[in-house]
Amino acid sequence: MAGKASGEKTFFESDFVKNILIWFFQIAVVLACAVVVAIFFFQSVTMQEGSMEPTLAAGERFFINKMAYKLGSPERGDIIVFKTSSKEEAAMQIKRVIGLPGETIQIKDGQILIDNETYKEGRDFPSIANPGLAEEGVSLESGEYFVLGDNRNNSDDSRYGDVGSVQRKNIVGQIWFVAGPVKKIGFLKED
Repeated sequence: MAGKASGEKTFFESDFVKNILIWFFQIAVVLACAVVVAIFFFQSVTMQEGSMEPTLAAGERFFINKMAYKLGSPERGDIIVFKTSSKEEAAMQIKRVIGLPGETIQIKDGQILIDNETYKEGRDFPSIANPGLAEEGVSLESGEYFVLGDNRNNSDDSRYGDVGSVQRKNIVGQIWFVAGPVKKIGFLKED
């Protein structure tokens, strides 16, 4: 029987096969890391109704940055995704943060007042026809946020009792990336 001559490599010892095995291992590690990141840090959501038009349209898909508020707090103007209650199966909504903890929000003569000061937004939103709960003012406690849809006169938001003030613990994350339709794919940009 002929043995292995000195200096000869077996099939699994060849540089080509080693490189292929290393390459497959690297791809597997990258894919595993991508799955872990996707599951724990990001989530996708689809805009179901027109309450955020013209900023976000019904049917558009987004990635939520679930880490955004683990490292910081929601800021005025952020577009957030929140659950309507603490229940696991609660519906998720997308709205814009207007009021922060400790503030009083009032809607008077179609305008938003924050602690009795008129809130000047960077965009032209329509005058608000129905102030709802904010007519007399809504005082936010620690960990509570007041949210509105950009389609101010066609949005179920903090002005109404079925949504009310949003609890910090019910905020899933911040809208971060447009995942569809294809022509809009990219980081969320507001005009």
